[in-house]
Amino acid sequence: MERPDSDWDVAIYYRAGGGFDPASVRALGWPGEVTDLGGWDPLFDGGGKLTAGGRVIDLHYRDLALIERIADDALRGDFTIEPLLFHQAGLPSYILLAELGIARTLRGSLPRWEYPAALRRSAPPIWWSQADLTLHYAEGHARHGRVAQCAGLLSEAACRTAHAILAHRGVWVTNEKRLLTMAGLRGIDAIVVRFGPEPEALLRGVADARTLLDGALRDAGVTPARTPAPTPTPTPAPTPIP
Repeated sequence: MERPDSDWDVAIYYRAGGGFDPASVRALGWPGEVTDLGGWDPLFDGGGKLTAGGRVIDLHYRDLALIERIADDALRGDFTIEPLLFHQAGLPSYILLAELGIARTLRGSLPRWEYPAALRRSAPPIWWSQADLTLHYAEGHARHGRVAQCAGLLSEAACRTAHAILAHRGVWVTNEKRLLTMAGLRGIDAIVVRFGPEPEALLRGVADARTLLDGALRDAGVTPARTPAPTPTPTPAPTPIP
């Protein structure tokens, strides 16, 4: 949601060999730093942070050839989930389509993507399966009184469930800032706040979180399938030394 003090997110869409060079951005002389192409990772490419006219600008590079491949995948219901710093659930590859689905083009022309029907069918069970497994592991930490790990995994499970709900609705999301609010899952806050250090209290919190997330999925029209709990791998006995 835009606020008067919000930074501006600006993306430069380019094709390899099309003439874009980050040196042209640096040549503007605006305070800040920008990376070379590919300076961040394959999905998010590169960019930086600049200040112009007293306004902070988050700059992003976007490779149109990559976006076209991701679009082809999304039309088949295929996507990947990429780890990204500061994002608990990671971000789906189709975020690059989401940006084009909600952003305003300032110069030139760009496709404006609607949410693919195949993705609305395929993404929710994938996100929920990951959320369900995350809850299983949160329960394991709860039994041992590991408060921080348990709380972190509950938040992560809520974020993954939110992705499932919004994918089912066909609602684009570009980051996790308002993810839980948009999916109606802010109730996870109260569950985490009630945590105590005792395993019993943590286990109640995990159970409450599962009830909240299951209920939200059902209210959204998604039937949450249970993922089999992972089986612990036994530790092999040490090999005797002759």
